Amino acid sequence: MQILSAIESFKKYLKIEKNYSDKTLEAYNYALNQFLEYLQEVDVLTNQIEDIELNDIRPFLGWLSDKGYNKSSLKLKISAVKSFFKFAHRRRLITKNNASLVPTPKLDKKLPSFLLKDEVIRVLDSLDTKDPVKARNHALIEILYSSGLRISEALNIKLFDIDLSRKSVRVMGKGKKERVVPIGSKATESLKNYMKLRTLLTKNKQENSLFLTKNGTRLHPVDAYRIINKLLRSVTESPQKSPHTLRHTFATHLLDNGADIQSVSEMLGHSSLSTTQIYTHVSVERLKKAYKKSHPRA
Repeated sequence: MQILSAIESFKKYLKIEKNYSDKTLEAYNYALNQFLEYLQEVDVLTNQIEDIELNDIRPFLGWLSDKGYNKSSLKLKISAVKSFFKFAHRRRLITKNNASLVPTPKLDKKLPSFLLKDEVIRVLDSLDTKDPVKARNHALIEILYSSGLRISEALNIKLFDIDLSRKSVRVMGKGKKERVVPIGSKATESLKNYMKLRTLLTKNKQENSLFLTKNGTRLHPVDAYRIINKLLRSVTESPQKSPHTLRHTFATHLLDNGADIQSVSEMLGHSSLSTTQIYTHVSVERLKKAYKKSHPRA
């Protein structure tokens, strides 16, 4: 089979069967186009996927490295190519998956940044909840911290997704996976207050999105990032000051207070428990620091 036809089949598979986001599809498509560019540049003179050997694939990593990509980008691009050949092998487009022998670059694990409890309280206390825009910001921060949502999940919440009587919200996560997560009492109060004032933002528009701009349209992720970054800058020295910092804070505080990792993983919408385990490292590091600071024989 021609490699271009195989790539088209792979892209349809990712979109229809795997439900990959447009952003991920774009990244995979770009990586595969680069792989085709690389094959042409190194004179692999075949357009048949079956004829591509391990020695044709392996130097692709070096080719990318020479272009100055960081480890994260290298990992994504190699993963895209490996996933493509794995798909081709499973669909019997090739008899052997040569790409499976190509190593995937390992990333240096960075511990996620998070806020201290008093920093969360300070940023929330700084907002006037009688003003509709500030009440919106208050409710947004509360739900990100209370429920550990991604910013995209929070901004995609519709009015009918929230059940304040049951203190829960339905969100659509990565891969279009739906989950229901709890909302804390403080976040519920904040949401009730914001929803009373929300009519001042809708300006009689029929808009079902929960979080709105002052013009009554759905709040954009870029604007949400700017708002939260500005608010967090005033209360924390944490290197990361983004909506995702509140998600990290949610997970870290839960684990610090004895929540089991499986439950935290489910609330975060992680597909693998290993993704959540980075937060256990944060808690352990904090314990080590406290031990060294406080124990007489540390």
